[in-house]
Amino acid sequence: MPQVSFDELTTQVSFGSHLASFPTDTVPALAAHPQQAALIFTAKQRSFDKPLILMVATVTDIWDYVDGTEAERQQWELVVNQHLPGALTLVLPASDRVPAIMRSQNLSTIGIRVPNHAIAQAILAQTGALATTSANLSGQAPLQTMTDIEAQFPAVLTLSPDAIQQIAAMRPPTVSGSPSSGVPSTVIRWHGTGWEILRQGSVDLHSRTYKD
Repeated sequence: MPQVSFDELTTQVSFGSHLASFPTDTVPALAAHPQQAALIFTAKQRSFDKPLILMVATVTDIWDYVDGTEAERQQWELVVNQHLPGALTLVLPASDRVPAIMRSQNLSTIGIRVPNHAIAQAILAQTGALATTSANLSGQAPLQTMTDIEAQFPAVLTLSPDAIQQIAAMRPPTVSGSPSSGVPSTVIRWHGTGWEILRQGSVDLHSRTYKD
């Protein structure tokens, strides 16, 4: 796996020519420019009917990629303000800014999240929103280490140790985010009046109610 500088990784991904892998607060991500999401499906040997997640750098970025009424947004913000950045993926109506290849449910929805991790946030702040998924072949367990990712995806770009240290130096511990948990994000889908849990991960919503 090519280990590169921060600038090279973000430039290559921004121009849509390469896949990258980087740590998040859950499991390592496999990422591409949203317009080049097909690179992910090919690398993972993944069916195109299995949607990807759109990962963004900040909570504010979410609203550019989803479309709903003011009343719906108020409901979404209850969950967003409580849990993001963090290990929660929201499946919401997609705006026109989301490429068709990224959408699901008859091209109408998008899974979106904000990772609570310094390296992921630094990359996303530079590249903008990225199409992401876990780093593994389709149907297999998420890979947890760079060594395993290198063996399975030798052409994917990752940050060099010097680049990782550079990011750590730029971000003090108070804003460095969470370490990788190794547990995929919880995924919830909006149904107009409430949420459906599609996948239970490290965020537990069973004890809370977020409905009209």
